[in-house]
Amino acid sequence: MALLQISEPGQAPDPHQRRIAVGIDLGTTHSLVASVRNGVAECLPDDQGRVLLPSAVRYLENDRRQIGFDALAARAQDPANTITSVKRLMGRGLADIANRDDMSYRIGGSDAGMVTVQTLAGEKSPVEISAEILATLRYRAQDTFDDDALYGAVITVPAYFDEGQRQATKDAAQLAGLNVLRLISEPTAAAIAYGLDNASEGVYAVYDLGGGTFDISILRLTQGVFEVIATGGDSALGGDDYDHALADFVRAQTGVQVGSDADKASLLVAARAAKEALTDSTSTSFSASVAGRPLVFELSRTQFYAATQALTDRTIAAVRKALRDAKLKPDALQGIVLVGGSTRMPQVRSAVAEFFGREPLVNLNPDEVVALGAAIQANQLAGNGGADGLLLLDVIPLSLGIETMGGLVERIVPRNQTIPTAMAQDFTTYQDGQTALALHVVQGERDLVADCRSLARFTLRGIPPMAAGAARIRVTFTVDADGLLSVSAKEQGSGVEASVAVKPSYGLSDDQVATMLRESFSTAQQDMQARALVEARVDADRMLLATQSALNADGDLLAEVERAAIDALMASLRATLAAATEAAVVEAATKALADGTEAFAAQRMNQGIARALSGRKLESL
Repeated sequence: MALLQISEPGQAPDPHQRRIAVGIDLGTTHSLVASVRNGVAECLPDDQGRVLLPSAVRYLENDRRQIGFDALAARAQDPANTITSVKRLMGRGLADIANRDDMSYRIGGSDAGMVTVQTLAGEKSPVEISAEILATLRYRAQDTFDDDALYGAVITVPAYFDEGQRQATKDAAQLAGLNVLRLISEPTAAAIAYGLDNASEGVYAVYDLGGGTFDISILRLTQGVFEVIATGGDSALGGDDYDHALADFVRAQTGVQVGSDADKASLLVAARAAKEALTDSTSTSFSASVAGRPLVFELSRTQFYAATQALTDRTIAAVRKALRDAKLKPDALQGIVLVGGSTRMPQVRSAVAEFFGREPLVNLNPDEVVALGAAIQANQLAGNGGADGLLLLDVIPLSLGIETMGGLVERIVPRNQTIPTAMAQDFTTYQDGQTALALHVVQGERDLVADCRSLARFTLRGIPPMAAGAARIRVTFTVDADGLLSVSAKEQGSGVEASVAVKPSYGLSDDQVATMLRESFSTAQQDMQARALVEARVDADRMLLATQSALNADGDLLAEVERAAIDALMASLRATLAAATEAAVVEAATKALADGTEAFAAQRMNQGIARALSGRKLESL
């Protein structure tokens, strides 16, 4: 397979030659490629005039494959080798896939890395399968521009894609021979298309319901500046879930038993066809083949609404939370933009209209708007002009931080922080003579590390031995325009430094990424209590260490009864630490030890002063 020539990003553009750059919407159900031609963004068609490419890959014998429409047509006949909705597997471990028994193909792998898909051509990773789709779109662009060199591509990802999923997308693009100019979120790309097409200004909501993910973004558009104020969503909710819910409904109504992968695939194909038919009709026939027998069920739009109402309600709950984050009421918005093919469903449009009190904007094709916005951004990044003054300010969807003593999370980059960004915080050592510091990078909204997702670990070594608390270590989080993270730590006095580029093999679980924010609200009181207890324990440990250090150095200053009293207070505090479940109890025991050692501390201070003054005359002071 010949690779398309790619210009290096660092090369200076020829002022007389336009750089060819494209925007790619790598979707769960369909994918598209677009470019700015003659000053207008447009989606590029295949040789049959179709701009949509089904995100489906079928593996055949002798290393052959079918991609797109041909693969999708064979889904019911060859489900084990026809891979659809692979976007949902990107950056995922085996334990993260909750519904793998419902899939019509077999997945494997381990919890320590990304899943694999079992095919006739051997094990394939989601990155490899996605690369097949991306390469097909790249060839389409090559054919459109008569084999001219492609400078690069802007690729869109769901706003709620985490570190692992974003990195997997970049890896797939690299495997497909694409130079990634930037990753941007799908709602932001849609806002670019709407904002530049309509010269819109003000605050807009972008409701993006695709085949596998749901995103809601609140953006402010002002004179070419696209600022994301808040973002939210559900990385495990999309049109595929409506298909599954409808298939389950029909199965329950008819009592049909489904055993084989072919039966599962047949039901899902029929569910998708019925879903699309009910967009324009109030009833349709649900027709599938199960166990070699025809299954026909007359389905009304009302039944479809009832079977999927819970899914639509989940999207509105996420919208409500995003508005709360943005500190806005629904009537403060200038408009609501619908993105994604799943927003064609009448129940979705009516739910959005009811919540916001107005009809959403639908004057751009919801299937194409994301790719068009990506093409506009790609054209600008390629230096071709056109969108002069366009400034894109995206945000990070989930907070980033490090673990501190006691298993607490210290957030360094808060959620909804504009990116690219670099944020830093100073930390110190916990013990005397500490020469290394282990850093644990985590992602999430909870106060305890155990409730967040681990991203990376690294160690800063070579710290000069100092008293506890004397070292000053600056930890810097840098999030680039693609939403990818690197972390560095530097001891300010000596200059020793360590860093890590966070490149997880897979990201958050399907449920975790969507529920972290909900948990942070519902468990806020519990988290506060847990954090207070941990902080009290850390203070108690420090008090015990300091007291023991003082006794080791100057214990001879104490009378036997005084030493016994302090030992008893220390023993009491240790016992309290072992049994206490409330911060106040630990704090009281710590205060008792502090009060009981006040006289000892005064004796040590007096001795230190006496030593300092020893042998010096009064007049010299």
